[in-house]
Amino acid sequence: MSVIQAKHGKILIVDDNEDVLFALNTLLMQYVEKIKVTTNPENIERFVNDFAPDIILLDMNFKKDVISGNEGFLWLEKILKTDPEAIVVLMTAYADTDKAVQAIKSGATDFISKPWDKEKLLATINTALKLKESRREVASLKSKVSSFAAHAVGEIIGESEVMQNIFSIIEKLADVDANILILGENGTGKDLIAHTIHNNSPRAGEVFVSIDLGAVSESLFESELFGYERGAFTDAKKDKQGRMEVASGGTLFLDEIANLSPAMQAKMLTAIEKKQISRLGSTKMLPIDVRFLSATNADIYSAVANGAFRQDLLYRINTIEINIPPLRERGNDILLLAEFFLEKFRNKYKKEIRNISKEATRKLFAYKWPGNVRELQNVIERAVILSPHRMLAAEDIILSSTENMRGSTSDELNLETLEQTAIEKALNISNGNLTKAAEMLGISRFALYRKIGKK
Repeated sequence: MSVIQAKHGKILIVDDNEDVLFALNTLLMQYVEKIKVTTNPENIERFVNDFAPDIILLDMNFKKDVISGNEGFLWLEKILKTDPEAIVVLMTAYADTDKAVQAIKSGATDFISKPWDKEKLLATINTALKLKESRREVASLKSKVSSFAAHAVGEIIGESEVMQNIFSIIEKLADVDANILILGENGTGKDLIAHTIHNNSPRAGEVFVSIDLGAVSESLFESELFGYERGAFTDAKKDKQGRMEVASGGTLFLDEIANLSPAMQAKMLTAIEKKQISRLGSTKMLPIDVRFLSATNADIYSAVANGAFRQDLLYRINTIEINIPPLRERGNDILLLAEFFLEKFRNKYKKEIRNISKEATRKLFAYKWPGNVRELQNVIERAVILSPHRMLAAEDIILSSTENMRGSTSDELNLETLEQTAIEKALNISNGNLTKAAEMLGISRFALYRKIGKK
C-alpha cells in the first residue's frame, strides 16, 4: 500500500531518457495531482515559472556515457539560485555514497537511485511534499507577520517615564537572543511589546508565531504546541506541525503562560533546555531553534510560591523581565493614545472629528481604565462612530461604570481640601507638567500657579 495518502501536489520530472519519464509518469499519476515531464533541462526555468511544481525530480546526467553527475549539480545550482525554497530530488543510475552526500550538501532535498524501489520512491515523494507544505505554512506566517508588524509597532505610544524605560530596554535587547517574560494587566499591550522585541531582534526576518494559552483547552495544549503524527488520536488524519516546530528559526510568543498545566510545564521546560521536541504519537526528536517570549497577567511569583508554576521553568523564560504599567499610571499617555486612536478611527470611518474637548479630556483622565489601552481604544472608536460633533465632547465618551472613576470615596466636603486633592492628582497624572495639569483642571496656568502657592 502506498505511503501517499491522498492525491495531491505537482511534480516536474527532468530526464533525458523518455522510457524513464514514461515509467515515472505512469507510476506517480495515481498518487500526484499533476505531472509535467521534459527531456531538456533548458526547459526547467519555464516550467518552474509556469507550472510552479512542488517537487522537481532531476536526473544527474544528460550526456551519453557521462556518469560524473556534474550536470545535475549544475542544474541544481541554477534552480536554487532562481528559487532557494525549491524542493529538488536528484536521480542517477550511478549512485554512490559520495554523490548522495554531495547532493544533500549542494541543496538537494533527497537522492534516488535507479532503478528505484517503488515504496522507497513513494516515501521520498511523500516526505518532499510534506516539506513543501511546511515551507508554505512558514512563508504564510511570515507574510502575515510582516503585514502586522508595522501596524503593531506604530501603536506603542508613550512619553511617560515608565514607557521610555521600556523602550530603552527593548533597544538594549536589539542584539540579544534571550528569553523574555512580559508582565502586565489585560489590555496593556503585552502582545505589541512582544512584536516590537521580535522586529528589533536578530530574528526579525524570521517567523513570529503566537499562541494564547488561555484560549486553548487543556486537551489541545500538547498537540497545538508540539504537533502530532497521523494516527496519534482519532481525528489525527495527517501529520501536523506544532507551533514550536513552525517557529523554529524565529520567535514563539506564549501569551498567558501561567495557564500551562504542570504536565505541560515539564514538557516545555525539557524543550527549552534540550532545544528539541517530539510530536504527539512519535518517539522521534526534532531539533528546534526558538526564541521564547512569554507573557501573563497573573501573579506568576505567587503561582510559584504556591506550587502552581514551576520555579525552574520561570528561570528559563525570564532571563529578562519587562513590566508594563497599567494605563492609569501612565499620565499624559492617556491623551496621546486617545489622540492616536481618534486619528485612526476618524480615517477609518471617514468622520470630520479632529479634536478632543477639554471636558472630554478631563473625563478620560478621571477614569481608572481597568481594561487599559484596549478599553481606551474601544471607547474612542465607539465615540467616533456615534458622535455628531466635529470635536469629541464629554458626552461622547461612554465609560463602563462611574464606580471606576478616579477619586476619593471619602465623605470629605471641605472645598479647599477637595481642590488641593484635585491639583495633586492632576500634577501626578501629568508628571508635573503645569500646562497639562491646568488644562485637565479647566483653569489657566496662572490660576494653577496661585493655587499651588496657597498649599
